[in-house]
Amino acid sequence: MMKISSKGEYSLRALITLGENEKKVMTVTEISDLTLVPTPYLEKLLMQLKQLGYITSRRGFGGGYRLRVNPSEICIGEVIRKIEGPLAPMGCVSITSYEACSLEGNCRLQPLWGLVRNSVSHILENITLEDLLNNQVNTKEELLSELWGKRK
Repeated sequence: MMKISSKGEYSLRALITLGENEKKVMTVTEISDLTLVPTPYLEKLLMQLKQLGYITSRRGFGGGYRLRVNPSEICIGEVIRKIEGPLAPMGCVSITSYEACSLEGNCRLQPLWGLVRNSVSHILENITLEDLLNNQVNTKEELLSELWGKRK
């Protein structure tokens, strides 16, 4: 279920930092200093981001981490799903991790949870790392208009 933990937030901070320094290979210490994420925890997150294919690393002198994927191709919704799990607030409305509920047939809350899932998903799926790097999230207000326009 959607809950953005420190793991998700810190992973996004690391990606932003690497995106801001795209031409440079950065050490864990440099990334830690800029993101305020403790080095041991950051190392684990960077390994996961590497396994997911978002970043690459190089060992030895001059080694460190850098983005492997262009920021315009890194979808924030995808990153959150891969790091945190489904975006749905409840299992009964999850598309990727559906969980049946005994109240489902008569539940008055399910449409609400579905609307929350759709809203969050729509926004996160339409924001890229490039948008974050360029401070363009506030200019994406049309995402809400699209979403609420469809509801009317």
